Amino acid sequence: MILLTRFNGTQFYINAELIQTVEETPNTVVTLLDRTRFVVVEPAATVAERFVQYKQKINQPLHLEDHSGS
Repeated sequence: MILLTRFNGTQFYINAELIQTVEETPNTVVTLLDRTRFVVVEPAATVAERFVQYKQKINQPLHLEDHSGS
């Protein structure tokens, strides 16, 4: 999930896996695979950067703490 901001100032999380396109027209429009569209205040480059950060985070190996006491 990535955090975005609507023009009225409210923030929301969007499932990054569902993003089809991000374009500036001149406002940034995020279109999902089901054609749902969101107009957000963040520039397209920021949305793309957050998407990359999201992908990097979910592709990191899971580190479980060892609580076995050994």
